[in-house]
Amino acid sequence: MGKITRRAFIGTGLLTSGALVIGISIRPGNRAKKVASLISDPEEHVFNVWIKISPDNSVTVIVPHAEMGQGIHTTLAMMLADELDADWGKVNIQEAPAHQEYANHMMLKGFVAGDVDFPNFLVKTVDGAFLKIGKFMSFQVTGGSASVRFTGELGMRWAGASTKHLLLTAAAQKWQVPKSELYAVNSFIHHEKSNRKAPFSTFSKEASLLDAPSSLTLKTIAEYRLMGSSPMRKDLPPKVTGKARFGIDVVLPNMKYATLKNAPVFGGKLISVDDTAIEQLSGFHQVIKLDNAVALVAEGYWQAKQALDKLIIEFTRNDQDTIDQKDIFNQLNDALDKAIKSDNFTTDLELVNQEYDVLTSSSYTANYQVPFLAHATMEPMNCTVWLHDGICEIWIGSQNPLGVRAAIAELLELAPDKVFVYNQFLGGGFGRRSETDVALQAALIAKEISAPVKLIWSREEDIQHDFYREANISRFNAVLSKEGPPISWTNQFLFKHHPPEAAHIPYSIPNQLIQYTETDLHVPWGNWRSVDHSMHGFFIESFIDELANQQQQDPYQYRRKLLKHQPRFLKVLDLVAKKANWRAPLPHHWGRGIAIHKSFGTIVAQVAEVAIIEGKLIIHRVVCVADAGFAMHKDAFIAQMESGIIYGLTAALYGEISIKEGAVQQRNFNDYPMLRIQETPKIETFIINSLEKIGGAGEPSTPVIAPAVTNAIFNVSGKRIRELPINQHLLTV
Repeated sequence: MGKITRRAFIGTGLLTSGALVIGISIRPGNRAKKVASLISDPEEHVFNVWIKISPDNSVTVIVPHAEMGQGIHTTLAMMLADELDADWGKVNIQEAPAHQEYANHMMLKGFVAGDVDFPNFLVKTVDGAFLKIGKFMSFQVTGGSASVRFTGELGMRWAGASTKHLLLTAAAQKWQVPKSELYAVNSFIHHEKSNRKAPFSTFSKEASLLDAPSSLTLKTIAEYRLMGSSPMRKDLPPKVTGKARFGIDVVLPNMKYATLKNAPVFGGKLISVDDTAIEQLSGFHQVIKLDNAVALVAEGYWQAKQALDKLIIEFTRNDQDTIDQKDIFNQLNDALDKAIKSDNFTTDLELVNQEYDVLTSSSYTANYQVPFLAHATMEPMNCTVWLHDGICEIWIGSQNPLGVRAAIAELLELAPDKVFVYNQFLGGGFGRRSETDVALQAALIAKEISAPVKLIWSREEDIQHDFYREANISRFNAVLSKEGPPISWTNQFLFKHHPPEAAHIPYSIPNQLIQYTETDLHVPWGNWRSVDHSMHGFFIESFIDELANQQQQDPYQYRRKLLKHQPRFLKVLDLVAKKANWRAPLPHHWGRGIAIHKSFGTIVAQVAEVAIIEGKLIIHRVVCVADAGFAMHKDAFIAQMESGIIYGLTAALYGEISIKEGAVQQRNFNDYPMLRIQETPKIETFIINSLEKIGGAGEPSTPVIAPAVTNAIFNVSGKRIRELPINQHLLTV
């Protein structure tokens, strides 16, 4: 995610003056025939690759996103079914195969083209261009809180409306009546004048042969039947009954199990393996040497794990073997110092709108620090691979199954059409399952085994060989007038990934300078829930709280004044203060903190209520208000707000990956703890449907919780937490 940008498109001349400059030959055309054999039986009829209609009049929605607990299969199917006017009870869901025709081009279009309104005559050309790019990138990603706001809004709704248009057209031709006299309800076409009605399936064959229109009028909110409601998620019943299959549940005939030990220090290589201690073990199958790891194959996972632990393994040593956590933060500070000294920053944003007198103003500075974080998905990393008869079959839970297909095809020197990826439910993703490392290891192991093999990483390997949210430092300086709002805001930090606006502030401060620099770390970076926002939400909302205290103002009212030109932000902020009863007295040793941040198109504000009792922090209540434009599935949206809060709260309280002698020290949940049920606060979520452009749900609540809690800690104790995690700090009242 984030590898291709709007700037890159402009730089290559593809996106110019609001129009995509590409020849008409790039238009995608009707791709239904290209995918029919992948997703349908002969008697079913496929429309625009996203819908098939069966003879029993059931509608199946083909969803190009992974289901990892966020409910996206249901929500995207709802959006399509609503525009189609399908009977929700007869709607089925099928995840799109890992095939080039199902590259997430609408997601690319949303990220790159943004709000560009393309003329109708260019729409198909534009879509074709992004489809070609998506195919080239093997881009079938679920992430970036993009599924509803891009795939749903730009793809699924259009697919439903387009299919309904074709069905109505086919019915008008068959019944010899004006199309304007027909309407669709619950998967039936109606004609009142002749008192006729017939199921969609009656017209699906003829309709599937028609050309889709270039433009359509989608439903208004007043016309929604499903969107904005909360029908039962279709992924929940199989999960409750145990019928749902995750990657780790895959079992094949004669399957072997593998687990492995990676080089402890990133970049290390395998030197030797002594396996004499396991030669007589039952169930042991084979030791396989990889470039940077040793794999043990056996009849069962536990047998493989026990045998692996008996191996004597030697890895290379390198310059990273001497690096400790303090060395990394020294390196980060040195990089900032050098950039300041040489004025060698990359400017992210610069606004110069007001001069000020240094004699009548004061300067205030603060520095913040966050550690490396692991993903720690509940389902350990795993992948099953079977190489046979010149093909490769893969069972995995991936956030980018098409990327897995491409990576393994390249590794094994197979044609992509000889690689088949069967994506399963994901037991947590958070960005970790957008990587292909585990699948590539499984494929290399499978090359040596004449049977299917399932690779399962232990929890220790998962924690110690992740792709991490990086450690970072952020330095702030503000110039404050004696009575008025801040005059200037300077922020200097390290690293910039995505989204590009993560470090930007909504506050009305006339002079702003936001800069960053880079330095090379040996710890691998990966997309972590809310990516750069996960840090900048904490940095920004902590510092603005400090400024409020410095100017002796209420933190809520202080934000209000600085957001007076942001009415959408104000509505969210005011509602969270109201619902949290901001001014109400609290018991002794209790405090409140407030924070607000926009990410992935969604504005989220939170108020945390905490208590410090005998040095122990208790988080009693979190009030959350979110404006995502419109919540398509209300219950799923609320669940995602809660999920993001709990995930972010875990990181804020406990999350720290530390490095010693080049390697990760943490091993399992005993030293990389998760938030427990008894520690989880009461969470109250309120939705504002502002009807602005649709935003995301999966990530926007995560960046807000840490500053809400640390600001509450300051409120009750006077201690300002500038370095996470919180459990490193002694708290007293």
